[in-house]
Amino acid sequence: MPGLWKKKNSKKHHIKAKLNVKFIVAKKNGPHGLLLVVTDAVLLGKKFEEGKLQLDVSKEFYQGEEKSKEEVVNLIKTAQHVHLTGKEAVALGINTESIQKKKVLFVAGIPHAEGVFG
Repeated sequence: MPGLWKKKNSKKHHIKAKLNVKFIVAKKNGPHGLLLVVTDAVLLGKKFEEGKLQLDVSKEFYQGEEKSKEEVVNLIKTAQHVHLTGKEAVALGINTESIQKKKVLFVAGIPHAEGVFG
């Protein structure tokens, strides 16, 4: 599987999807369609900070149902917007071409990306 490398402060970040990873998926209906919020299950409820950047994986926004990789891939096809947080979720977004590598933001080593579909 293809990975993602991004240089930041002389460090390299690598994203590569693992097998049998569980995701937490929240579905939110908005005025422009379905927003799918996908995060690595291990990150739920944690907060990450780096300089002025903050990534708050709060249960209020990210809480949802546990899903497998296959279930997430099928759900992404139905969404108009995606928010992906964590190495596995972002790698899945890249591998399904839902997001572009260059659009990934890292906060304290945790990748986050958003995508909007026509």
